[in-house]
Amino acid sequence: PAPTGGSRKFCDRMNAFAQKEGLPGMGYIFWRDQGEGMEAAGPLAKNIGPERTEAIRQQLGLGVGDAAFFLGGKPKQFEAVAGRARNVIGEELGLTDKDRFAFCWIVDFPIYEKDDESGKIDFEHNPFSMPQGGMDALMGDPLEVLGYQYDLACNGYELVSGAIRNHKPEIMFKAFEIAGYGKDEVEKRFGGMVNAFQYGAPPHGGCAAGIDRMVMLLAEEQNIREVIMFPMNQRAEDLMMNAPSEPMSEQLMELNLRVIPQD
Repeated sequence: PAPTGGSRKFCDRMNAFAQKEGLPGMGYIFWRDQGEGMEAAGPLAKNIGPERTEAIRQQLGLGVGDAAFFLGGKPKQFEAVAGRARNVIGEELGLTDKDRFAFCWIVDFPIYEKDDESGKIDFEHNPFSMPQGGMDALMGDPLEVLGYQYDLACNGYELVSGAIRNHKPEIMFKAFEIAGYGKDEVEKRFGGMVNAFQYGAPPHGGCAAGIDRMVMLLAEEQNIREVIMFPMNQRAEDLMMNAPSEPMSEQLMELNLRVIPQD
């Protein structure tokens, strides 16, 4: 929904925005005053008919001078664009409340996702988080399994991310088996952690806070690079410290390394 965004000019701009983001476009309906009543305009309104258009208007609580935008297709392809579009709409129409910090806990992350082309099940988020429901949850549809994972967002930015650890080896082996990783491979890759769990690790979890992101919000900056003391460029170089620098031969010898020049 985009209150006060009900003009063809603005709707066309948002359609062009979606195309710049790599999508075919963005559908829209906007409502205008036609003297004797209200009219829904736009290609989508014509395609779905007046009854469905009116149901959408009532559901979103919109009226004359307002608009609604739509993206379709596979969610993975348009969800990120929809989030950016919401920010653009809020900024351009003056709908964004810039005088407060709005916090939101994001919970119930799915553990698995399915590749649309291969159909392979793989981890969607943190593979080491405890599934909600434990072993019983792993016996059903993998795409229905949720993890004990949580993020704290503020004004749309992730500030904190964490999870409850999957600390039981039998549940962890099963979780990786669903994603196509056998027990031998798990022990080879994460042997230290698996071995530690054999001694009866207690339930545990935690979270990590992005202090630099918090400072960015407090400083009212739009880019996190503005609050990092020595930000790196696109090549991961720290121009202030001139790092990384060429290693000295003594340093390479300490690590039993040598450089082979390229032709």
